Amino acid sequence: MPVIHLLPDQLINQIAAGEVVERPASVVKEVLENAADAGARAIEVALEQGGVRRIRIADDGRGIAPDDLPLALERHATSKIASLEDLEQVGTMGFRGEALAAIAAVSRMSITSRAEGEGHAWRVEASDRTLVPAALNQGTVVEVADLYFNTPARRKFLKTENTEYAHCDEMFRRVALARPDMAMQLSHNGRVIHRLPASDAPRRTAALMGDDFLAQARQLDADAGPLRLSGFVSLPAYSRSSRDAQYFFVNGRFVRDKLLTHAIREAYADILHGSRHPAYVLFLELDPAGVDVNVHPAKIEVRFREARAVHQFVYHAVKRILAESGAGQGAAARPAEEALPAASAARPAYPPRQPAQGRLAMDSANRAYFDFVAAARPADDAPGSFGPAPAPAAVPAQAPRPQAAGSHEAPPLGFAIAQLHGIYILAQNEAGLVVVDMHAAHERILYERLKTVLDGTPSVQRLLIPAVFSVGPRDMATAEECAEVLLGMGFEVSPAGPQELAVRTVPTLLAAAPVAELLRKLLEELREFPASEVITARRNELLGTMACHGAVRANRSLTIPEMNALLREMETTERADQCNHGRPTWTQLSMAELDRFFMRGQ
Repeated sequence: MPVIHLLPDQLINQIAAGEVVERPASVVKEVLENAADAGARAIEVALEQGGVRRIRIADDGRGIAPDDLPLALERHATSKIASLEDLEQVGTMGFRGEALAAIAAVSRMSITSRAEGEGHAWRVEASDRTLVPAALNQGTVVEVADLYFNTPARRKFLKTENTEYAHCDEMFRRVALARPDMAMQLSHNGRVIHRLPASDAPRRTAALMGDDFLAQARQLDADAGPLRLSGFVSLPAYSRSSRDAQYFFVNGRFVRDKLLTHAIREAYADILHGSRHPAYVLFLELDPAGVDVNVHPAKIEVRFREARAVHQFVYHAVKRILAESGAGQGAAARPAEEALPAASAARPAYPPRQPAQGRLAMDSANRAYFDFVAAARPADDAPGSFGPAPAPAAVPAQAPRPQAAGSHEAPPLGFAIAQLHGIYILAQNEAGLVVVDMHAAHERILYERLKTVLDGTPSVQRLLIPAVFSVGPRDMATAEECAEVLLGMGFEVSPAGPQELAVRTVPTLLAAAPVAELLRKLLEELREFPASEVITARRNELLGTMACHGAVRANRSLTIPEMNALLREMETTERADQCNHGRPTWTQLSMAELDRFFMRGQ
């Protein structure tokens, strides 16, 4: 066996660099965090060849004293913690004292700094640790050149210039989002990519995430005891095919935590398609003693002392803000941006009308919405249907009458004026035109009601004549095995023959649904998954299937009172902005947008 011996310091630093300095982006991250800890108000980052050739980061922070400059390049040398008590409640971005030493071990590095009160700056080279006078107004400049020049095997693992630059840009974005109060600039090969003045969180988020994100996001600010969650979460319509627009910060530190990711994913479960990913910029603040950041050298992983409490807080906070339907708030449902363009705020040409129904129409609309659903069956040749659907066309509506003096304001989604091709409801509100996908909207309403009903004893309707339909042997066996599960959902199902099932009761909310089609779909899902799993983990997916088949179908002609009843239900239903599959249920076209389309006033 070889003799045990101590490793030389240079080799120790190079081993540590393998954990801390994975690529140029790691250098950018570590130095930017040090600059933030030093109280910098402005930071400039300059890259060459994706950061492999050169990285220069300048800040205007407090600087480093001349005697501390050589020490800053030593391993486990830091000014941020001094005891185990400090380590258990870290309040700074950096604290391990490894980053600068690791970077110096695999690059040509120099630090120039002028501490507060010093007559001039000092410069130290990592190669020989010698101090020389230098010129600098304030703060610190860290220059890193030829990364991995002395470890060629490691350098071969670096990617192309564009790829390495993209990783550096991502690190810059993370720090910039966390610290909107700092002015920050990023340039690559002499070209300025980002120039961000000091601002607030909404402006910084819009600058880095784009105005489209902010226009499709809800602003969140919730607190519970020592926990506070703020930031922006996107609506499902802004969902992405990847997780590239997800930023979560814990006490200002960007983290990728499975617990937090799971909480947010669960909050989107009812409104986002399974293959899509939400976008968000969220900031969780809590007592530093309640989170352990000393988990990994890269400091991207954390552990919470009260993990379950944090999970539940994040889950409910995000779910609550997403449950606030824009249908119930009208055009003002986008707190991250102005509800209407400034140009449309004052429109003396034609102020918005206050439409209303005639007396008979209002009396009809006051009935429960599901009275008309009970008479709505799919437009096909199935027994009991109302016959073939009318040819697609715009259904004319009665002209709305002005509201009487002293009447209430128009509701957020306004009043229906027509139905288009048996698919869309056109409504007029104070802001302009509202377009509603009637099937998607009704599907969400049914789904939310079914969830509430299933929590108790479901109300059922007994069929005067049982619905009998033919099934295959597998469906027959599934119906017998899962009879209690189906009964708990409101379906009394029993064999009516060797290959026939009879349905004697259905949930009241689905009294008008196509029974045979719905039961076949439910039996298919029950056959694929164990009954116990369906009742627990897959309950909502099953209810979504029931709602989809029970919702009013396309090409179903609705009357004006029926359309208005649907709009009123949307305004009182949580998450009414999206159907169960994550599709939007309605959209608003303002008068300014319509004016631009027809070039009015131009």
